[in-house]
Amino acid sequence: MQEQVEGDAEQALTATAGAGSVSFRQVGKIYRSSAGEVPALEDINLDIPAGSVFGIIGRSGAGKSSLLRTINRLEQPTSGQVLVDGVDIGQLNESELVRLRRRIGMIFQHFNLLSAKTVFDNVALPLTVAGVPRQKITQRVNELLALVGLQDKQDTYPGRLSGGQKQRVGIARALATHPEILLCDEATSALDPETTHSILALLRDINRRLGITVILITHEMSVIREIADQVLVLEQGRIVEQGEVWKVFGAPQHAATRALLAPLQHGLPEDLQARLLQRPPASGRYEQILALGYSGESGLEPDFQRIAQALPGDQRLIHGGVDRIQGHAHGRLLLALDGKTLLPDFNRLTRGPEAIAHHIEVIGYVADAVHSR
Repeated sequence: MQEQVEGDAEQALTATAGAGSVSFRQVGKIYRSSAGEVPALEDINLDIPAGSVFGIIGRSGAGKSSLLRTINRLEQPTSGQVLVDGVDIGQLNESELVRLRRRIGMIFQHFNLLSAKTVFDNVALPLTVAGVPRQKITQRVNELLALVGLQDKQDTYPGRLSGGQKQRVGIARALATHPEILLCDEATSALDPETTHSILALLRDINRRLGITVILITHEMSVIREIADQVLVLEQGRIVEQGEVWKVFGAPQHAATRALLAPLQHGLPEDLQARLLQRPPASGRYEQILALGYSGESGLEPDFQRIAQALPGDQRLIHGGVDRIQGHAHGRLLLALDGKTLLPDFNRLTRGPEAIAHHIEVIGYVADAVHSR
């Protein structure tokens, strides 16, 4: 028994280099109650590389939390397999599961700190539970507080911390046992934009310095854009799109992805954004707003003469610009066309010799004539 305790304590103080991959094989999850069955996840097949920052995004109820919680078996899949470093975690016994969970840290939207314990003791808690000697606990906690920039707060209680400081404590606590994987459950949703940026910068720094796999779920594409290498879009428990962030942002294929990206991609003047409708107005004159997207990788550039020839009627340029995502250039043009204009097949205009952009979509409608400013 003593050897087991010492082994657990040693594991809690030891990092495993090169570990931290996660795979899903036909994973499904069904919640059952007296009201019936509710499918939360369906046929999830996915590989998350060790050392990556992987974003999972979707609207409320899409299945994000259910998917994340299968990684440390807080949720047991109804079907399929979840593998961590090639090991099927559904086959682990109780003691093996305890060891697995020490390799997987987790931070939460609402921090989950113990209000009656100081910052130091909150961070030390996982090590205390693992039976790590006090001297080594002190050394490790001091290292972590320096890492998250809270050296001067070790004797402070959570009630006297800001939201960003509380999340930093949560991150330090999650790192206490040298995890190979860090799960982030809406970790920035309760924070203001400036604090969100600082927390994401800290997570990215931790990923780069320590090689930890970071898996985060969010409903905000801005979070994915700022930190993730790859992104998966969930809709009603299914994967509808996934890939490198710059590719998904540059050419979203699914309606759910486009809806999540809409607040970031429109680039409309504020007064026009406020008037944008999702459906044509029932009466009166209106314009339809087209977005044309360009990727620096495709070699296709805006050619206004070809655009004018390919699109019917008159077009007005509302907005244009170039952005960079993960070092890749993405251009975007917004055009206004008369609402009654019949639009051509966008597939034809985004592929082959007739292509005028690598992605085209109608992003909304504006009642009455709108003039550039």
